[in-house]
Amino acid sequence: MKENSHSSKIHYGWVVVFITFVALLVSSGIRSMPSILMLPFEDEFGWSRGGISSVISIGIFLYGLVGPFSAAFLQKYGIRRVVAFSLAVLAISLSITPFMTSLWQFEILWGLVSGLATGMMANVLGVTVSNQWFVKRKGLVVGLLTASAATGQLLFLPTLAKITVEAGWRTSIYTAVTVIVIVLAVVVVWMRNHPFDVGLAPFGSEEVVRPAPFTGNLFLAPLQALYSALKNSTFWLLAGTFFFCGFSTNGLIGTHLIPASHDHGIPEVTAAGLLAMMGIFDLVGTTLSGWLSDRFDSRKLLFWYYSLRGLSLLFLPYAFEANHMMLLIFSIFYGLDWIATVPPTVKLASIEFGKEKAGMIFGWIVVSHQVGASAAAFGAGMMREVLGSYTIPFISAGLVCLFAALMAMKISKSKAAI
Repeated sequence: MKENSHSSKIHYGWVVVFITFVALLVSSGIRSMPSILMLPFEDEFGWSRGGISSVISIGIFLYGLVGPFSAAFLQKYGIRRVVAFSLAVLAISLSITPFMTSLWQFEILWGLVSGLATGMMANVLGVTVSNQWFVKRKGLVVGLLTASAATGQLLFLPTLAKITVEAGWRTSIYTAVTVIVIVLAVVVVWMRNHPFDVGLAPFGSEEVVRPAPFTGNLFLAPLQALYSALKNSTFWLLAGTFFFCGFSTNGLIGTHLIPASHDHGIPEVTAAGLLAMMGIFDLVGTTLSGWLSDRFDSRKLLFWYYSLRGLSLLFLPYAFEANHMMLLIFSIFYGLDWIATVPPTVKLASIEFGKEKAGMIFGWIVVSHQVGASAAAFGAGMMREVLGSYTIPFISAGLVCLFAALMAMKISKSKAAI
């Protein structure tokens, strides 16, 4: 029996957005945990920072690689089933983690399993929800769901860092498992796949329509979408800028800010608080970016986002050498721009490739993002071992962001139409 929500003042699409927001913030919070586990693992197991960084690097890469295939799975099996399965796998992987004794086990649990499970709930999920449930306010929805990644840090990192310091990293892992199980229950009970499931039209429309059935092979369709996209210059520009986006965010700052802070005598909990501060302001910045992408030229938005991020990263080495106030200023400024690039990138991809292919094409653009993040996660860890500091990685990231700003303006103006 279908649920009828016509009498409700709140469109059920916003309920789906809220549940998706929660699932994504938990997933992203889990993905960010290795940054607070790096130092405890160095102390307990004697693993090198480069070795631990390689595990994080592989996890980040697989997190992105699974995106295009996640889009196909979401279309065929529905949002509720895919998200519930991914959360269950993630909970199992984390439950086993406290029993590991070797780096290769960490590689399997966090590099492979966790990377794939969280990748099924990456940005492609937000694009799918916005396309299926909304005709209007798509940019705002994408902005909100993208911001959930930073909000995950806001809620998880300071608390888990404190638990790790006071009760050990295993206790923090079990805390995370408990949260995942609660969210899994919410998804199973209240998540819905499509407005048709509750007898509604998409938000902003009056027509109730059946969801289009997925046609094609689950694994072949994303590859066919990639093949067609490779012939398009807009795809290369969006993928290129997103490579530098990943290089300068979760790969570098998300992975190495806490260890870099430790190098300057800043406690782990304080450093985790800086990441949380970024999360607070990214929630504002990325949501605002979604609102702006509904109204302004997305190319120009990307130009300003990458330019400002590049300047903030060039400022970071000075901030570390100055004082805590400078780091606080960096966290606020950088946080506003953490992943504000996603809504305009999604809009440009949707305009260029159409609603039906947008999820898979954007998934491949996210792969480029995660390749950049993976390179930064591993490269910065190795450079820290060789050079003894993170100054060169931070400066390099700032410079490539300035280059990405110029790339964004090369996108054809007609593709950025509102």
